[in-house]
Amino acid sequence: MLQRPAVSAADNVRPVCEDILKRVQSDGDSALRDYAKRFDGRATDAPLLCSDLDFDDAEKQLDTELKDAIKQAYNNIRRFHLAQVPKNISLSTQPGVACELRYQAIDAVGIYVPGGSAPLPSSVLMQGVLAQISGAQTVVLATPVKGDTAIAPAILYAASLCGIKQVLQIGGAPAIAALAYGTDTVPKVNKIFGPGNAYVTMAKQLCAQQVPGLAIDMPAGPSEVLVIADARANGEFIAADLLSQAEHGPDSQVILLSDSAEVIAATEKALAEQLKTLPRAEIAKAALENSALIKVQSIAQAVEVSNLYGPEHLILQLGESAEFLPKIKNVGSIFVGDYTPESAGDYASGTNHVLPTYGYSKVYSSLSLLDFYRTYTVQTVTKSGLADLAKAIIPMAAAEGLDAHANAVRIRLGEKQ
Repeated sequence: MLQRPAVSAADNVRPVCEDILKRVQSDGDSALRDYAKRFDGRATDAPLLCSDLDFDDAEKQLDTELKDAIKQAYNNIRRFHLAQVPKNISLSTQPGVACELRYQAIDAVGIYVPGGSAPLPSSVLMQGVLAQISGAQTVVLATPVKGDTAIAPAILYAASLCGIKQVLQIGGAPAIAALAYGTDTVPKVNKIFGPGNAYVTMAKQLCAQQVPGLAIDMPAGPSEVLVIADARANGEFIAADLLSQAEHGPDSQVILLSDSAEVIAATEKALAEQLKTLPRAEIAKAALENSALIKVQSIAQAVEVSNLYGPEHLILQLGESAEFLPKIKNVGSIFVGDYTPESAGDYASGTNHVLPTYGYSKVYSSLSLLDFYRTYTVQTVTKSGLADLAKAIIPMAAAEGLDAHANAVRIRLGEKQ
């Protein structure tokens, strides 16, 4: 019952992505224009990057309510991630031996924002705010734009708040290739962030393997949520949470674990009623085919099941969550209490909504400010410090058969080789 829906077969996706990567690498901008026409119906002479005028027009088109909402989300996300600014570490491991750990922002980052069926300014904020705080010198945002329509003004307004000035109006694997290899128009980046469909995910993974020095944030699959609810939980709330993820796409997965048959029944009834009012009901229904409402023996057992599954989002609709929180592992983000919907984290509470899916929460973490940094170490050793350190270096070098390593110490100390 916990089996995730199959992602588009890699056998089909991989060769398509490999062809796209090769074409963009060799033909650059002309390849991007061809793919934009083929996949999104764009005119071949449509500009690849947004202009300053596009940014100005975007702000004028948005009503005050939406701009204020984006600003509120921006401020909360910024506040939470500012608290994550790292501090350099400096200490002496022994007399005469000083060691440091230093943090440095990644110079150039690419941010991918999906735009298949709806623009996602929230995804701009979740990545753009972090790039802004880190001080990355080059930030390129890529998002698909359909036909002859203008890019969604909410996307550009959110990008503007984050200080992003380079927005590529192309999506999918071609956009990832452009960020990875660079073109005459698109700057090459060092790390690519952001979720996407199977082609985006495959392109990111292939580029990370093929382009020296390129990294990606994480493998990302279809969205998912798991709800743990006790007998006092509200079925209407649970159904709303399940549907909020199910409407993402037909390959999304939603799961309820409850020790109450009555709550499961109430949730089933609420799902049927709420589906009637959703514009994306058909998508949600398809996702529900991959989903399950599971009766467990206890909430403790539900926690064990959740730990095995490793959900992207975990919602705890429990009367008392404190005793269970320390026992939870393998999760992207946790939402505690009846009045903490997953929507809060998706948009405006301040935590990041770029999360590991498809069980990757067992080894990957939610996107954080540290993902936009690299670390390096510095050591400074005095002559007296080296004399003492030699007691460890020379015997270990000899044991490993690396005489030149030992000589690099002996020569400095005036010893014969």
